[in-house]
Amino acid sequence: MDELLGGLPFFDEVHVARGSGVMGPKFVAAKVRPRRYDCAVLLTNSFSTALTVRIAGIPRRIGYDRDARGLLLTDRLPALRRSSGGWGGGFAPVPAVSYYLRAADHLLGRAHDPEDLGGRLELAVSEREAHAAAEILGRAGVGTDEPRVILNPGGNNPAKRWPADRYGQIARLLHERGFRVLINGSPGEAELVDEIVRLSGVSNAVALPRAGVTIGSLKALVRGARLMVTNDTGPRHIAAAFGVPLVTLFGPTDHRWTTIPTLASAREAILVADPTLPVDEVADEHPERCRVDRISVEQVVGAMADVGCGISSTARSEIHRTHP
Repeated sequence: MDELLGGLPFFDEVHVARGSGVMGPKFVAAKVRPRRYDCAVLLTNSFSTALTVRIAGIPRRIGYDRDARGLLLTDRLPALRRSSGGWGGGFAPVPAVSYYLRAADHLLGRAHDPEDLGGRLELAVSEREAHAAAEILGRAGVGTDEPRVILNPGGNNPAKRWPADRYGQIARLLHERGFRVLINGSPGEAELVDEIVRLSGVSNAVALPRAGVTIGSLKALVRGARLMVTNDTGPRHIAAAFGVPLVTLFGPTDHRWTTIPTLASAREAILVADPTLPVDEVADEHPERCRVDRISVEQVVGAMADVGCGISSTARSEIHRTHP
């Protein structure tokens, strides 16, 4: 998180404390307590974070009253639920930005507008991060003026991952149209990225996990991209913050949880596995009906043309002829 937020002028300090296991909250609380914070606004829903700030002795603790942690909070916010109940406790698919802003508005003592998505996302790139990205591109032989796109095929939940062979087809199409293809992933997703490179047949595709990419250098790489095609995962938000056109694929996770504030310079095409799903249901309840592999290559190519990244609409019919 400190690397992601690095360079932004909004914070006096970014302090990262991590702990795991049964003793994790106690360990983190010991790191936090000497700072003598007056208030904690919890943006996570976990029991452990509420326990951590309670042990740390922070007098005011604002958070959502869920996951059996209400007694640990001083200011308990009710989470909006669907009248029909259902999956995951029946919580309504509220955009995370609005959900977090409600907690911030409570702290500031102002009324919350449920339609408020906070204006826009912002991130910054430091000189060090820009230099690290330039080194990655240089080692890969990517020219400074070479148009590049980023594919982001990973995800913490395998059910969110669009099939590797389809990402390979997209990589090949982009390569044939003069784009340099960069494929992103965490260190644990390096083999997935390697597989996509192999399936694409694009010998100069850049496997970023093998190139030593970090969150900081990824920000700089994304900032200069013409397009990102991504599953529902974190780098999507990095692209949105820099106004990079996006094609985002959603499977059995409802897209309404992560609605992104609109940027004037950004375009996003959202593809869902089942567009016919009733509005009062969430995709999370229908893992089979909303399998991400129900999204076709043709749909993704069409979405790339729609966001205006330089892929023409004729590519849609070409990919259909090649991969009916």
